[in-house]
Amino acid sequence: MHPKRRPLIAGNWKMFKGGPAGLELAGACKELAPKVRGVDLVIAPPFTVLAAAAADLDGTTVGLAAQNLYPKDSGAFTGEISAPMLKECGCAWVIVGHSERRQYFGDTDALVADKVAAALSHDLLPIACVGETLAQREGGETLRVVKQQVEAFLDVIAQSKAAVAIAYEPVWAIGTGKTAGPAEAEEVHAAIRTWLSNKSAELAERTRILYGGSVKPDNAEGLLGCPNVDGALIGGASLDAGSFGAIAEAAQKLAQGK
Repeated sequence: MHPKRRPLIAGNWKMFKGGPAGLELAGACKELAPKVRGVDLVIAPPFTVLAAAAADLDGTTVGLAAQNLYPKDSGAFTGEISAPMLKECGCAWVIVGHSERRQYFGDTDALVADKVAAALSHDLLPIACVGETLAQREGGETLRVVKQQVEAFLDVIAQSKAAVAIAYEPVWAIGTGKTAGPAEAEEVHAAIRTWLSNKSAELAERTRILYGGSVKPDNAEGLLGCPNVDGALIGGASLDAGSFGAIAEAAQKLAQGK
């Protein structure tokens, strides 16, 4: 974690916590914010909760994210949602390119780049996800694969001055209980920082690189303590306010040098 970059802790609720359960969890996250000053908290509930959560979070420091968008502003795209619609719901952030979108819904690198561009064009901050499969890691392909994914949207984020985030999520660690060790995570995060720096020193400085993949309170401090890990994109642990808060507190402790 670098002292010049404010830690970002984001919770991706996936297809969990709709309705009253989602609003209850959003309320619990709102209560966390004053306890972790110096850390940016973002939550990504299901679409059905976004508008109500935005109203509840109004006036707080908790950011609201959507889990996906379609790169067109409007049109005959049944079942999709656009960046302007997400802004209407009160979103400030949007997750793009998550491995589950890539695996189950065919999101390609090119489509992810279009989604990043669409988000930025409507003042939504993207959390752009990258990561390798287990077969790619075992084949020594991790850096090649991740570099290809980053390069797909690199020009787009370089042309913007927005504080975008990139989330490195090794696919083999998502929801499996497995996680990359701090050294493995730092290797990829440092490589991403180098690729950003090759494009622009300013881009490398302002971009927060998050780690995702079975982040829990008991491994958060080790991962967040890596020099190029600026936060976390959390799945399962974000569904429990206590666990989510404990990870945010670990980030706060590290940011304060304690």
